Amino acid sequence: MSLEQLRHLLSGVLDAVADTGAHNAEALRLLDDYRRVVVDAQAQAQPWLPAELGRAVEQLDANQARLDTVRDLLTSYQSRL
Repeated sequence: MSLEQLRHLLSGVLDAVADTGAHNAEALRLLDDYRRVVVDAQAQAQPWLPAELGRAVEQLDANQARLDTVRDLLTSYQSRL
């Protein structure tokens, strides 16, 4: 595999990581919208939110941190080529 082919493949992987990050951000936005709808609908001092919502947000945050690390590592590797 040539250096140019490797650079091209790395660029594709970085694009895929960026797309995945965008999907993750959209999922977080949708969960935030859902939380707002539930709170507004209940309109009480301590609204009930399903436990799954908090776990989903935590998991998406963890996924985003992993994606950021992957992107940083790949970008660093790509710059050294």
